[in-house]
Amino acid sequence: MNLLINHSSMLFEAGCDEVGRGCLCGPVVAAAVILPKNFMQNSVKDSKLLKSKKRLELDVYIKDNCLAYSIAEVSREIIDEKNILNASIFAMHNALDQLQKEPDFIIIDGNKFYPYKNIPHECIIKGDSKYLSIAAASILAKNYRDQLMIELHNDFPQYGWSKNMGYATKVHREALKQYGPTIHHRQSFRLNYD
Repeated sequence: MNLLINHSSMLFEAGCDEVGRGCLCGPVVAAAVILPKNFMQNSVKDSKLLKSKKRLELDVYIKDNCLAYSIAEVSREIIDEKNILNASIFAMHNALDQLQKEPDFIIIDGNKFYPYKNIPHECIIKGDSKYLSIAAASILAKNYRDQLMIELHNDFPQYGWSKNMGYATKVHREALKQYGPTIHHRQSFRLNYD
């Protein structure tokens, strides 16, 4: 099934998505993307459905062919201060702030968002599997965050972040049992070591 270009008839529609909400550590990362009406790329889809190599190829294609994009990260400290939902929306607002074009309409993956600059918006459940701009945002956000976690892995290899990206895999949980949390682990999350 091909994804739709736009949800609205607005000239500049930004798709937003975030990645890292369910992780035990690291930042949450959001991206915003405005695509042209004639954007053509049948391979763009929800980042969770793509292999790493394909995601990286699409990252370059999206950046070269979109009208505007931006990526923003929100730290573990802010996640602990604001809670993960508020931090995720804060990351999306930061990504929208950084766009070189102001959107006329915003579509967001998920069911929660706070109004942004009085610009009309709509939350779309599983939006990354329905609209190209949200799928493109999910790809950019995931590639960016994965690279951050691979870099953090070099300092803390025992947690397996280069493979689990901070999610609660068995390797990650076993390392938490043995070594305890790092400075990158979210203190507001219940770190399940079992």
